Amino acid sequence: MNIIQAIVLGIVEGLTEFLPVSSTGHLTIAEKLMGLRIDDASVTAFTAIIQVGAIAAVIIYFFSDIIGLIVAWVRGLRSASERNNPDYRMAWTVIIGSIPIGIVGFLAKDVVSGPLRSLWVVAAALIVWSVVMYLAERVATQRRTGRDVTVIDGVVVGVLQCVALIPGVSRSGATISAGLFRGLDRVAATRLSFYLSIPALLAAGGYEAATSAKDISHGVGWVATAVATLVSLVVAYASIAWLLRFVGRHPITYFVGYRVALGLVLIALLGSGVLTAT
Repeated sequence: MNIIQAIVLGIVEGLTEFLPVSSTGHLTIAEKLMGLRIDDASVTAFTAIIQVGAIAAVIIYFFSDIIGLIVAWVRGLRSASERNNPDYRMAWTVIIGSIPIGIVGFLAKDVVSGPLRSLWVVAAALIVWSVVMYLAERVATQRRTGRDVTVIDGVVVGVLQCVALIPGVSRSGATISAGLFRGLDRVAATRLSFYLSIPALLAAGGYEAATSAKDISHGVGWVATAVATLVSLVVAYASIAWLLRFVGRHPITYFVGYRVALGLVLIALLGSGVLTAT
């Protein structure tokens, strides 16, 4: 992989990681268009590792909030009176909500990096999950704010986050939809989505970096991986700020048309033989 390709893929990751359009799906498409083998071990590892850049952007953007959650959690463990603090509940929500993706991600890692790395899967997931996003907005009451988030919300959203292991679903699309189904307003659901992304994507990126070092060295290369990760950090930071403003005023169904159109275009290209699935 050359540096130009790395920069482009870093931009794609940063732009799409937190939008409900599937960063993995977009990276898979972009990698395929660049002539890379999307089922190659080094490309799969690269796709996971550069997400760490986007997560670094979340940590920087929400740094004071994250510190507040940690402090509230520690205080709550020591004092019963501190357990009424919404930040204490949110901290437990993130901890408990991160368990499902950790278990499922580990058990299904070979499936995710193997059979699911197909553009047919991406196309189908883009379209099918768009229906879920549409339904989430239709039934959403949005009566609950971030101060009303509970551990049960974390469990439900965390379980739905596992569906995003399928390329094309979108981790943010899955988690925000789950939050809306739970009656959270869009901003609260989106912030919870951001918080849950930190342990999930750090674990995925760290695992790939630790277990696929040789694949990266002999494949895409660490220089290209580092460049893409840095670019994704910068672009993702801007994307986070934009998305929080956007969801405060607009439903996530604004992304449905794009998802469906992209899925249909992919099906047409695959069906006509212009693109191959892997």
